[in-house]
Amino acid sequence: MNKNIVFLTGFSGTGKTTVGSLVAELLGWKFVDIDEEISMESGQDISQIFASHGESTFRNLEHKKLVETVNGENLIISTGGGILTDNRNQSVMANCGFTICLEANVETIINRLKQDASSEIRPMINDDLSSDSVLKLKSNRQYLYSKADWTIHTDKLSPKTTANEIIRAIKLINQARNTQVSKIAPKELSSLVDTKNGEYPIWVSQGNLGTIGARLKKLVSPSVGYIITDQGASIYAREVQKSMESSGVKSHSFTMEPGEEHKNLSTVELIYKWLAERKAERNHVIIAVGGGVVGDLAGFVAATYLRGMPVVHVPTTLLAMMDSSIGGKTGVDLIQGKNLVGSFHQPKFVLVDTNTLVTLPKRILTEGWAEGLKHGLALDKSLLEHFEQNASDLKKLDLDITTKLIKHSIAIKAEKVTEDEFEKLGKRILLNYGHTIGHAIESITKYSSYLHGEAVSIGMMAAGHISVAKNLLSIDELARQESLLKTFDLPVKFKNINIDDIKTRIVSDKKRSKGKIHWVLLKGIGSATTNSEVTDLEITQALKNVSSA
Repeated sequence: MNKNIVFLTGFSGTGKTTVGSLVAELLGWKFVDIDEEISMESGQDISQIFASHGESTFRNLEHKKLVETVNGENLIISTGGGILTDNRNQSVMANCGFTICLEANVETIINRLKQDASSEIRPMINDDLSSDSVLKLKSNRQYLYSKADWTIHTDKLSPKTTANEIIRAIKLINQARNTQVSKIAPKELSSLVDTKNGEYPIWVSQGNLGTIGARLKKLVSPSVGYIITDQGASIYAREVQKSMESSGVKSHSFTMEPGEEHKNLSTVELIYKWLAERKAERNHVIIAVGGGVVGDLAGFVAATYLRGMPVVHVPTTLLAMMDSSIGGKTGVDLIQGKNLVGSFHQPKFVLVDTNTLVTLPKRILTEGWAEGLKHGLALDKSLLEHFEQNASDLKKLDLDITTKLIKHSIAIKAEKVTEDEFEKLGKRILLNYGHTIGHAIESITKYSSYLHGEAVSIGMMAAGHISVAKNLLSIDELARQESLLKTFDLPVKFKNINIDDIKTRIVSDKKRSKGKIHWVLLKGIGSATTNSEVTDLEITQALKNVSSA
């Protein structure tokens, strides 16, 4: 199969031609519209061919052109809405590439076809754009569209956003087909992270927690597993434990005190002793079940005990799902700063069950949105648009919409981790937008006043003000950021903290080099950059702007 051939299918009006040409431009590939090619060669539009020669003749021309086209490579091919009604075409498309279906509801299709004066009304509709006519024809073909490798609903998406979704789908499908992991729950596969020790999958779904035992057996094959959790996630740890035992993996569970203040070397030492008492071996596995604190600490234990044990992450908070469980960063805090002691230790896999979000306290859920918004602000404007378009449903925790957004956010981070696993190339550091001041706020308040996501939210506002001072970001873009953070009930100012204390604590930031801080700033929404020439005056003014004092 030529992995660089992508077929776009779907009913008329779903955007195949408009979006297909944009995708090809962004990828540097060739765009081919089957209908346009037939019209150019015959000198007739599709309606004329149908009227003069009938549908059978057109379908033969369509099949012939499809067979000719797939001899190329690096192709985005837009197909007619009825191309799949010919079994010959289904076979060609399945053997030569993969199919992405663009979907839209009947009202959207009719409005688009009416508004686009240059659009040719498909002959099968017979110039009848009534809801009944469109629905009847679309319903007859829906079972064929459902066979696509990927489906994107375009009703609320701009062409650019749809194009970015297609590119993301292409990457994910190609990754999945290049690994045996794809045979395990392929519909749940959000991303594959490529590291120096191989690839690992990130699965995202509703209700997949009970499958972890079987996946451990297939990918890790441990005889014993050690679950590290906290009191807030203990109900899910028990579910994980049941799944492991039913799959023949003996399990033990350690429940730590919740909260960032317990992410320290004292807790690590307790777990070391616990593992030693149970005679843990290097080929056993550690499973982190909980939020970012549990994941960071359990990952550090796995990286250091017996010089390294396999680790699996089961994040149960929004923040951990979209950020801390991905990328292999582990760490514990010192009095002087956050995560100053740590190591890179990639997991064997990450299993995300979004049903766990239902039991989260509102404040814990809310802080998690900061990480997804950060990914959109720093790296992907289309993700930010998803937040804006679906804010109400996300805040109500519509799990279908939330699960899709989490997958999108995860894919962004997974891509950066793959590009720059050890944060040495200046790419992965872009994920730290808002962290420099955010970490300082957490540390000064001894992790008791602000949750991580809340501190990062304030940090993003400060970094945004610095970006404006550097003429990288416009005032309107900064206002857009602030408005969105407020929409998701995230703080944009700190209180009861001395500005000089924050500046002093910033000096301990891990991202400094040769005495300078590598600030992550925005040069526009969705485009982060680093800058080590931020002046003391700019820092002071930014902190004043985000101080409620």
